[in-house]
Amino acid sequence: MRRTPFAALALAVVLVAGSAEAQTLKIGYVDSQEILANAPGAKEAQAQFDKDMQNYNAEAQQLRDEITQMQQDLQAQSLTLSQEAKANRQQQLQQKTQAAQQRMSQLDQQAQQRRQELVQPVMDKINAVIDKIRAEGNYTFILDAAAGSILSADPSLDLTQEVIRRLKAEADTAKAPAKGKGTGGGGAER
Repeated sequence: MRRTPFAALALAVVLVAGSAEAQTLKIGYVDSQEILANAPGAKEAQAQFDKDMQNYNAEAQQLRDEITQMQQDLQAQSLTLSQEAKANRQQQLQQKTQAAQQRMSQLDQQAQQRRQELVQPVMDKINAVIDKIRAEGNYTFILDAAAGSILSADPSLDLTQEVIRRLKAEADTAKAPAKGKGTGGGGAER
């Protein structure tokens, strides 16, 4: 079943090529991982995510430390505790472990949500540029080489650097009015 993306692409190509309206089929591809690594704002988003993750990681480490300490205390005192007290401590440890696992799961969900919040604006810009290139170049398809569905392709069909160039140009254009704002120029250009 690993051939599913390729099979779907092949079927789409056949359907488009076979339609009466399709005169030419133009395909390009990008490497989304390279684009994301070089897109303006992506490194800043990653840095903010890493900063946010420090708090998540600190809380998760504290939970692990508390459980470890409870385990060590139980082991150290196990010979002096009655069976009832030992069972009670084991139950407390189990409850603490379950609560910690639940909290770590919540932290993971929060981290994923935060990553999405930070990365989505960058992805929206990337997708807009790719769609603009597709429309301007009359591409039928623009595929993602990072998705693994392209086994071999002509390098001249690689649009990755063009996407990166346009993203950087848009970022530079967005910065330019902000620099000239206080001088009386550039504020009316929008």
